[in-house]
Amino acid sequence: MNRIGFIITSLLVLLALASSTLFVVDQRQFGVLYQLGQIKEVITEPGLNFKMPPPFQNVSYIDKRLLTLDSTDTESMLTAEKQRVVIDWYVRWRITNPSEYIRNVGLDEAAGAMQLNRVVRNSFQEEVNRRTVRDLLSGKREQLMLDVRREVLEAVQGARPWGVDIIDVRITRVDYASEITTSVYRRMEAERQRVANELRSTGAAEGEKIRADADRQREVTIANAYRDAQKVKGEGDAQAARLYADAFGRDPQFAQFYRSLEAYKQSFNKKGDVVVIDPSSTDFFRSMRTPGQGGPARN
Repeated sequence: MNRIGFIITSLLVLLALASSTLFVVDQRQFGVLYQLGQIKEVITEPGLNFKMPPPFQNVSYIDKRLLTLDSTDTESMLTAEKQRVVIDWYVRWRITNPSEYIRNVGLDEAAGAMQLNRVVRNSFQEEVNRRTVRDLLSGKREQLMLDVRREVLEAVQGARPWGVDIIDVRITRVDYASEITTSVYRRMEAERQRVANELRSTGAAEGEKIRADADRQREVTIANAYRDAQKVKGEGDAQAARLYADAFGRDPQFAQFYRSLEAYKQSFNKKGDVVVIDPSSTDFFRSMRTPGQGGPARN
């Protein structure tokens, strides 16, 4: 039993020792081999590699892929005409020399991104100070991005190179600062309100003009209609008078009877009217009783 336990223990020790001396480098990474805290070797090809067990040698990994750095700073920048603008950008970069990167930048990608963000920010500030807002929004925007990339490359490839390559620098958004945007929106709103009020005033004036013209036409039409109606009525009354005069002239007694009939009709124009008369003293009833005297003749 003791011998079996010794064998198992020995195997475990050997496995632990082997695992501490073997490491795998992925195709997406650089393998950096340290010996007593100093960089001994940078492994660029993927595969299985050997090293001495810790603490004699250690290994760390750095990403070799194309990395993206997005702007996170919302601080505004001044243009050539002293306008405050906010620019969103991103940078595509890659670590090309891990040794220089570790010595001059840091041990991981986050350290490089933090310092690169500062350099890109400063480069954008310098270039934006030389340009107007129109330049930032026009075809000169492409030249701005090229100039920023050139300045960033000069910074990372200077006296103490970072071991990185700047692939591309792009602007995603250019906008006024929030306080300026609010002011611009207010001016736009005031201008739109002024135009709206002007249109309302013009419309009200046109409406009053149309209503006045319509009222004038209505009055003219009513006046003409009243004039024509009175004319027709006058002609009708004249014709009626002629007909009445002609008819009454032929038989005066009938005319007197008809007028008496009309008078009584007007007297009894309501159902509740009551008139008390003496038939013997009334010419109307007398003519009704004796048609030959004061009444119409019967054929």
